[in-house]
Amino acid sequence: MSPGYLRTTLQPVPNPDKIRPISIDRNTLPKGQYREAGYESRQVFDLEITKVITEFRAEVLIDQKGKRYVAPFPAGITRPAQYGIGVKVNSVYMSQFQLIPYNRIEDHFLDQMQMPISQGTILNFNQDAYERLEQFEKWVKGRLASSSLLHVDETGINIGSVRVWLHSASNDQYTHFFPHAKRGCEAMDEIGIMPLFHGILCHDHWKPYFKYNVTHALCNAHHLRELERAWEQDKQQWAQHMATLLKEINKATHEAGGHLDAIACEAYRSRYWALLEEADRECPAPDESTRKGRRGKLARSKSRNLLERLRNFEADVLRFMVEDEVPFSNNQAENDLRMTKVQQKISGCFRSWDGAKMFCRIRSYLSTCRKQGLTASDALRLLFEGKMPEFMLS
Repeated sequence: MSPGYLRTTLQPVPNPDKIRPISIDRNTLPKGQYREAGYESRQVFDLEITKVITEFRAEVLIDQKGKRYVAPFPAGITRPAQYGIGVKVNSVYMSQFQLIPYNRIEDHFLDQMQMPISQGTILNFNQDAYERLEQFEKWVKGRLASSSLLHVDETGINIGSVRVWLHSASNDQYTHFFPHAKRGCEAMDEIGIMPLFHGILCHDHWKPYFKYNVTHALCNAHHLRELERAWEQDKQQWAQHMATLLKEINKATHEAGGHLDAIACEAYRSRYWALLEEADRECPAPDESTRKGRRGKLARSKSRNLLERLRNFEADVLRFMVEDEVPFSNNQAENDLRMTKVQQKISGCFRSWDGAKMFCRIRSYLSTCRKQGLTASDALRLLFEGKMPEFMLS
C-alpha cells in the first residue's frame, strides 16, 4: 500500500439484507449421532445495479352526470413516462462531481441498467440542477462576503478554445466558482464577493487583490516554491535559509495552537530581517548609476523581486504566526480549484459559456455541501426533491 493511504477492514453488519443457510451434507460425515450447535457466518458485500419502474395509477371516478374525477398525481409526476430523481442524481453526480464525459454516462445507463438516456437528456438534468441552484449561489456569495477569512485564486480555462478565467472564492465552510473573460478587478467586482468583503484575504500576491481595502495574508507555499527556485537555479544561499526559517515558524505556530506569543514573534521577526539583510548583500538591487534615460525601476532578477516582496510585505507574509485563523498557505483555494483543472484535462475545454457557468454553480454547491458534512449524492437528492440543505436553514 502506498504511503499516505489509510487501510480499512470490511466489518460484518448485524442485519444483512439476505441470509443463505448452508447445510452439511450428512453423507460426508462419519456415522454417529449429531446435534445442531449454531452456525458460523461470513458476509459478502456486493452490488446490484438495476432499474426500478414505478407505475402510478390515479383512481378515476365518474358521477351520475358523467363528470370525471381523477386522483392527483404526486408533485413532479407530469408525463406518461419520465425519469425519476434517482436517475437525475446519478447522472449529475457522474457528470459534475466525478467529471465523467456525457458519452460514457450514456453508455453506463444503457449497459448497466438498460436505460437509453441520451446525452441531450443528461444535459437537461444538469441544466435543471443549475436553475434550482440560483438561490444557493446568492446565499453562498453572501456568506463568503461576510466571512472573516477568504481564500481567493483564479485559473485559466478554455471555453470554445478561447482562454478565459475561472475565479474561486472559498474558506473551510463555503465555495464559490465563476467563469469570466477577465482576470482582474472588473471580473471580481462583477462577481460581487470582493467589493463587500472586509476580513482577511489570503492570496498569492497578485496585484489586483491589493486594490481592495482588506487585511492581506500571503501564501507561503508560493514563497517556498520561489525560494527553492532561487536556491536551485540562482544559487542564492539566503533563499535556502529563508525557506528553512519559514518552515520552522510554521511548525512552532502549529505546536503553539495557532499563534505565537509576543516574545516568540519578536525573536522570529529579528531572524527574518537578519536574513533579508544577508540577502541584500548576496542579491543587491541593480546599480541606478547605470540608468540610461529609462523611467521607473531598473529590471530585477526573479530572486531580487522575491527578496523585495518578502521585505515590503513582511506583515502579510508572517500574519499566520500572530492570528489563529490565518493559515500558512493559500492551499484551501488551490485544493478547491484542483478538480476544475482535472475537468480541463479530461474535456480540454467547455463548449459554451452556459456549460462553464453550469459546472461552476453545481461544483460550488457540491463543494460547499461536502465541507458541511453532506455527501454529493445526498446533496443532489435534496436538490431534486426541492429541499434546501439543513445548513442553509440555520
